[in-house]
Amino acid sequence: MKRRLPAVLAASLALGLAACSSPTDAETSATATGAPGSSAPAEGGDITMWVAGGDTPEALRQYLVDTFAEENPGSTLTIEEQAWPDLVSKLTTALPDAANTPDVVELGNTQTPTFATVGAFLDLTDMYDELGGDNLLQSFVDVGTVDGQIYAVPYYFGSRYVFYRPDIWADNGVEVPTTLAEFTEATEALTTDDMSGFAMGGQDWRNGISWVFANGGELATVDGTTWTSTLSDPNTIKGLEMWQEVVMGASNLPTTERDVAYWDFLNDGADGAAPDAATIMAPGWARWSIGDLTTNDDGDEVRDGMADASKYDIFALPGVDGGVAPVFAGGSNLAISAASQQPELSKALLRIIFSEEYQRMLGENGLGPANSMYTDSLGDDKFATTMIETAEASKLTPAAPGWAAIEGAFVYEELFQKIAEGGDVAALAAEYDETLTPMLNG
Repeated sequence: MKRRLPAVLAASLALGLAACSSPTDAETSATATGAPGSSAPAEGGDITMWVAGGDTPEALRQYLVDTFAEENPGSTLTIEEQAWPDLVSKLTTALPDAANTPDVVELGNTQTPTFATVGAFLDLTDMYDELGGDNLLQSFVDVGTVDGQIYAVPYYFGSRYVFYRPDIWADNGVEVPTTLAEFTEATEALTTDDMSGFAMGGQDWRNGISWVFANGGELATVDGTTWTSTLSDPNTIKGLEMWQEVVMGASNLPTTERDVAYWDFLNDGADGAAPDAATIMAPGWARWSIGDLTTNDDGDEVRDGMADASKYDIFALPGVDGGVAPVFAGGSNLAISAASQQPELSKALLRIIFSEEYQRMLGENGLGPANSMYTDSLGDDKFATTMIETAEASKLTPAAPGWAAIEGAFVYEELFQKIAEGGDVAALAAEYDETLTPMLNG
């Protein structure tokens, strides 16, 4: 069955960029620097940075604003937060508009290839070494690279691992699994009418594709510049079927759920009531939303970050034959809009972000720093070691030019919901291969 899909976002962005009147090189230089040929940022310039979601803590945002003002007298930085679900459509509209474009943007690593391919970002190749060079996360650099030129660089990385309630597991005589099949058996054994053994929304492909990768499957392959969806590959089907089994057998969440705050399910309910789930899978920074309530120095109630190790704990999702499963890597990239009227000031902001001080601040706040020289800032506890271990084994989605359009059309959400509802995986794979292959190529 063929479906009519929304217009490809990459195409509309490309048209917008082509239609937008761009300044000449000389005009850009004069606008950005105040004098042709000068490399110093103009005095009194203002730039805007878009951050995606709430992952960048307020203290880090304020540091960027203050440091930018100190290092660029007379200039100001404004940081605006954009919701993840709306990000692709907002970038598609705003990036080509020189009068309203954000200067520096954060976007997901999966969304980067589409915008980089159509010329939405400034070429940062000449800054690569200055920002960290080969110490930067190379998989994130790769998705921002087109024809050997770098248009987006890593911001932070995260990785998914398993958070669980060892008290509940122990009470039920269930041990931490060493293989992916054992994980299914364990979480199914913990499931009751009132509690998910493993909470997973039916549309949650970002977690779900880890089962594909663990079985040696791929979402797509490329031959030269032509991409092909590979859902029908036997290994991919095997992974999707394993995911279907655990979701149908261990999760009580609706099949329509996708952007779920899983950490809430792991915490005790009101008056110490049992939690809604015994196990979840989430990025490492979910830790700070898990744990018992405590009061901070300001008198606010906050979670204790899983301080009680007998009640809350973690482990890496196991692979099919043991070891660590290659989970889908989380994290973001940064880019400068090609339509920015302040490219030099925008580059000045990147220099602050990639400074040792800010990179270490990311790590201290549970966000994997883009520069591998500073990963020790994550610490050496189990959260840091598990995050690094799972990140090293992680994989990204295909760096195809049409990937942002696929995300914007929620194609994988629709597919995974049908799988979670018990659909025939092989038949669905064949149907969606037909839909996805042309979309992958933009």
